[in-house]
Amino acid sequence: MMSQSAIFVDASFLLAIGGHRASGTTLRAAFTVNYEALIDGILKTAKEFSGLENLRIYWYDAAKDAIFTDQHKRIGLIPGVKVRLGRISFNGEQKGVDLKLGLDLVGIARNRAASVAFLVSGDDDLAEAVEEAQDLGMKVVLIGVEKADHRLGVASVAEHLALRVDSIITLPEELIKTSFVKAVAWDPGHAAQTATIASAGAAAKVVEAGAVPQPPTPKPAGLKPPTPAMLNQRPKLQAPVQPQAPVQPDYQLVYSSTQQTSGFAGGAGTDASAMDVASEVGSSVAKNWYASTTRTELNELTSDRPLLPPEIDRVLLKDCAQRIGEWKTDLQDIRRALRVAFWEQLDQLT
Repeated sequence: MMSQSAIFVDASFLLAIGGHRASGTTLRAAFTVNYEALIDGILKTAKEFSGLENLRIYWYDAAKDAIFTDQHKRIGLIPGVKVRLGRISFNGEQKGVDLKLGLDLVGIARNRAASVAFLVSGDDDLAEAVEEAQDLGMKVVLIGVEKADHRLGVASVAEHLALRVDSIITLPEELIKTSFVKAVAWDPGHAAQTATIASAGAAAKVVEAGAVPQPPTPKPAGLKPPTPAMLNQRPKLQAPVQPQAPVQPDYQLVYSSTQQTSGFAGGAGTDASAMDVASEVGSSVAKNWYASTTRTELNELTSDRPLLPPEIDRVLLKDCAQRIGEWKTDLQDIRRALRVAFWEQLDQLT
């Protein structure tokens, strides 16, 4: 077996963690990535651990119809990087990415093209491919992102996978901080400017040279039906009502992998705090999405209300799981709070 390494990067895993740390959301439009610096940092981390030269970096991601986007082309033109694309299904899920990664990992081991594989992923579906590569004589090292308060020491890595790799190392924290940058920062002025630009369209008038542009005249309130969020903000004339004690929600799991009970009893201790986090996440995702969207995309989104596109729904769940864990995020009331908060924040922005 040749004394060199091969690196396998699950882009969805890496970008979700890095993007969330930079911008507070996994929504890719909310952050930018210095791919050249990030890939160079991964190479250096692998070489410092093994002392071996690298065969190549395999970069796994998904795109509509598995067609290269401009971003994928940029990554693919980096020397020593091979981009492998799966598909994005009609409901926004990645298809074929894990399979491609697993097959390539085992293929490299079977062809004895590398003696050490570095895996940047946390998906437990890869555990079997890792064991097969190990049986063929290859060492498999997991590269993660440090998370000191996690019992594994790394973020978003399945224990099933962590137990099967030969070693776990982490990327430098400074690399994550410098490679991921928040792309948009929402504020009322930015939102107003975005709305003005988006609604300009073909009716925009050309301002004569030297003329001072006038601010757009606000539309009469009567032309737009009030939203639930606007109604809630109206001053109330009746006497203040004494607050009632909060009613504990009846939590239940959306799904379970076994027929046994989950151990969650609901009631005390759950989770006003978890509900508050869900509301914060829903509001944050709405702000980041609105700051980077177009008027057409906004109209398409609101036309399907209350349904959310799978890609936005997936970001809500991912971001919430980063804060309170996947188990609590699977609760129906948490999911409902995420979506309600998203729509309420969008109402306020529009």
